[in-house]
Amino acid sequence: MLKQELARCLQQAVLEAQQRGALATAALPDVIIEHPQNAEHGDFASGFPLKLARSVRMSPMAIAEKVLEYIVPPPQIDKLWVAPPGFINFTLREDWLSMEVESMLAAGESYGDIELGKGRRVQLEFVSVNPTGPLHVGHGRGAVLGSTLANVLTVSGYAVEKEFYINDMGNQIDNFGRSLYARYRQCLDKEATMPPDGYYGNYVVDLAKEMVQEHGDRFLLLPESEAASQLVEVGITRMLQRIKQDLEVLNVVFDIWFSERSLYQGGQYDKAMELLQSGAYVAKKENATWFASSSLGEDKDNVLVRSDGSPTYFASDVAYHYNKFLERKFDWVIDIWGADHQGHVPRMKAVLKALGCDPEQLQVILCQLVTLRRGEEIVKVSKRSGDIITLREVIDEVGSDACRFLFLSRSADSQMDFDLELAKRQSADNPVYYVQYAHARIASILRFAEQQGMDCSQGDVALLTTEPELTLIRRLILLPEVIEQVAVNLEPHHLPYYAQDLATVFHSFYKQCRVVSKDEALTKARLKLVKATQIALAKVLRLMGMTAPEKM
Repeated sequence: MLKQELARCLQQAVLEAQQRGALATAALPDVIIEHPQNAEHGDFASGFPLKLARSVRMSPMAIAEKVLEYIVPPPQIDKLWVAPPGFINFTLREDWLSMEVESMLAAGESYGDIELGKGRRVQLEFVSVNPTGPLHVGHGRGAVLGSTLANVLTVSGYAVEKEFYINDMGNQIDNFGRSLYARYRQCLDKEATMPPDGYYGNYVVDLAKEMVQEHGDRFLLLPESEAASQLVEVGITRMLQRIKQDLEVLNVVFDIWFSERSLYQGGQYDKAMELLQSGAYVAKKENATWFASSSLGEDKDNVLVRSDGSPTYFASDVAYHYNKFLERKFDWVIDIWGADHQGHVPRMKAVLKALGCDPEQLQVILCQLVTLRRGEEIVKVSKRSGDIITLREVIDEVGSDACRFLFLSRSADSQMDFDLELAKRQSADNPVYYVQYAHARIASILRFAEQQGMDCSQGDVALLTTEPELTLIRRLILLPEVIEQVAVNLEPHHLPYYAQDLATVFHSFYKQCRVVSKDEALTKARLKLVKATQIALAKVLRLMGMTAPEKM
C-alpha cells in the first residue's frame, strides 16, 4: 500500500541522512503518513520531523529539508516539498491517478481486498443473549457491528467464524421456565403467581398461549418443577427461532450456535478447572470456589463456583474461552459485549494468562447503549405491545439497510441516538438514502449509456484530467486504506463515513461533468470512471451488509 511505501521511504531517508552525518543519530519515532484535509497540502503528509526535533536538536523545518535531500520517492509521486512547521508533503502524479481507474475495473468486486490476515483464524462472537426474550435495539447494534467486522476481516485475508453463544443454563433460564409455567397455568384459568424475578413481557404470555394451543393441559399433569423444565425447553427453542429470524432480516447469519450447556456435557468445564487448579489459581473460601485473579494483577478474586455448588457465569466463560483457545485453537478471538460487561474484561484476560494463553489474542469490544428517538422525542415503549421495543419492530419500520447504516455510524464506544424519523426520510438529510441514491444514480447513467449503444471498453482514461474527475479518483483509491483501518482497529464506523464522502464527491462530479455527451472519447473515459465508482460504492455497501439499489 502506498502509505506504507512512503513511510519506508521517509525512514530510509532519515537513516541515510544520519549515516552521512547530516542528522544526529537518534532513535526514530514511528513514521505516520496522513491525508491532509486541505488539498493544497498534497495527497499525503508526514509530520515526523516534529517528533524528531528534540532528539536530534534541530528545528523541524531544518530536519525536513535535510530529509528531503535523501528521499527517493516512489514513481507514483509527482512532487514533494516541506511546509511549516515541519511537514513533508507529497502529491500524486495525475497520469498515475487516471490509470488507477483501469486497475479498479480490472479488479472488479475484489477491489479493496487486502492480504492482511494471511489466513489466520479469527472467531467473532457477538449478540450472545439469553434466549429468554426478543432482541432489542442494543442487540441489533452489536449484531451489525459483528457481522460488518466479519465481512471486513474476510476481505482482509482472515479466515473468520461468526459465533452466537447461547446462554441456555443458569438462574435466568430457571426464571424463564418458572415464568412460562405461571403464564401457562393462567392461560388455562388456573391460579398462578409470577416469580418476583420472572419475565413479565407480553411475549411470555404469547408463548404460553402457543403452548396451550399445541399441548393443551398436558403440563398440568406434571410436578411443577418438571413442567417448568419441559416448558423452558420449548420456550428456548422458540425464542432462538425468533432470534434467528430477526437476525436474518437484519442480514446477520452465524456459522456456529454454541450452547453453554455443551461446555459441561463435553467436559470443557472440568478440563478448564483442572488446568486452573494445577497452576494454583483456584482457592476455597467461604464455602465457595474462587479464581485467584489477584495473584495475576486483578483487584480482587472472583467466584467460580457458589457455595451451593452451582457454577457462575464467569466459570462458564472460563470453560468457553478454554474451548476457543486450547481446543479450537483460534489465532484471534474478538468478543463483542454490552457496555455493562466492562468489569469482566480484565478478569477474562487474567484467566487466559492462567490457562497459558496470550491475553493479547483476546480482544473485547464494548458496545454502548442506543437511545431511540422520533425527532426530539425519546421513544421508550412499543406502540404495538405497550412493552419493550424490539429490534424487529425497528427493522419493520425503517428497513434493514437503514438499521445497519445508522448502527454503524458511530464508534462502538459512543452512545448513540437512533432517529426513526430520519431513517425513513427520503432526502439528502438521511445519509442512508443519500449513499444508496448515489449508487442508483450510477446505475441509471450506465443503463442510459447502454441504451445509447455506448461501449466504453476502449475508453482512454488518460482523458480524465479535470479537477472533479481527479478528486473522485482520489476518493476511490482510499478504499483499501479504509478497509485496512477498519480491520486493524476494529472500527467499522469508518465505512459509513467513507461511503458518505464518496457519495458527496460523486454527486459533485456528476453536477460538474456531463458523462454522456457529444464528445465520444470523453464519454467513454467518464463511463469508465463511473463504473469504477460503482465498484467502490457497491463494495462498501456490501461490507456494511446493505443492498446497492439499481433504482430508487
